[in-house]
Amino acid sequence: MGLLDNMKARLGPARDKVSDLARQHGDKVHHGLDKAAKAVDDRTKHKYTDKIQAGTGKAKGAMDRLAHRDEPPHGAPDARPHPPTPPQGPPPTS
Repeated sequence: MGLLDNMKARLGPARDKVSDLARQHGDKVHHGLDKAAKAVDDRTKHKYTDKIQAGTGKAKGAMDRLAHRDEPPHGAPDARPHPPTPPQGPPPTS
């Protein structure tokens, strides 16, 4: 087992915990992001509003991906690996 595999194995439970917390408290995090974005925007006298909104949107998207790690986004194909489907019918004869 390589170093990277070892790290992935150890970080798996932590990632699951973070995902659960993101599911439980996602609305509070979104509210906090909006509040922080407004404070920064006010402090910069609205000079960087577009950049702040873009960053906030990316942070919210990352939060949503964390919260719904096991679910594909609406309308997106399922990215989880599926076991191969066995062939249907009798085997070919030669």
